[in-house]
Amino acid sequence: MQRNITLSAELDLPRLTLHGLGHGFSPDRYLFRHLDADFRANSVTGITGPSGSGKSTLLSIIAGWESPKEGFIERSGISAVRWVFQNPIGVPQRTALDHVTLPYLAVGLSRVRSEELALQRLKDFGLQASANKRATHLSGGEAQRLMLARAVAGNPDLILVDEPTAQLDRATAATVNSVLGELARSGAVVIVASHDQETLRACTNTLDLAAPAAQSDST
Repeated sequence: MQRNITLSAELDLPRLTLHGLGHGFSPDRYLFRHLDADFRANSVTGITGPSGSGKSTLLSIIAGWESPKEGFIERSGISAVRWVFQNPIGVPQRTALDHVTLPYLAVGLSRVRSEELALQRLKDFGLQASANKRATHLSGGEAQRLMLARAVAGNPDLILVDEPTAQLDRATAATVNSVLGELARSGAVVIVASHDQETLRACTNTLDLAAPAAQSDST
């Protein structure tokens, strides 16, 4: 009986599967082809590959913003999607607490409960001391971690992160990489596009677009 309960719980978790996915911008030039991959909740998958290999394009396809040229995506339990972009985008005069409180308010929670949950998220991402700082006063690493904390708020099913350390120095990037595990504990499917080896090491597993199965056919 316990095993059946466990299997049922696993089936209810968000999941996303790529079946023979391929995409390109001309009939004879593909960014990638024949992608088969399974993304599950409570893990962080890093998508890697050289510049121009289609990392950001694949994120757009996974999000449903773009249709693949080949193959299809099977989605289960995914409705709410959150993006974290390369450059942190916040409201300069709003505090860190305001940024993370808003998604909870948006799903109907009270102000008091929303702020309680937001403070916990800020703590998870090492930002408790910066809760009352305005976004414009945050360091680069703090601002990026704030965007990750905001992405988790509101319990999304899918979190897409595009090159979270591309604009950061090594020391600042390390503070961002150190909290990627918190995304895995959010219960969402988490996919991170990056060429940063330290970021990829912080992920649970990786999908390399430079691998042979993801390359363009010569024909």
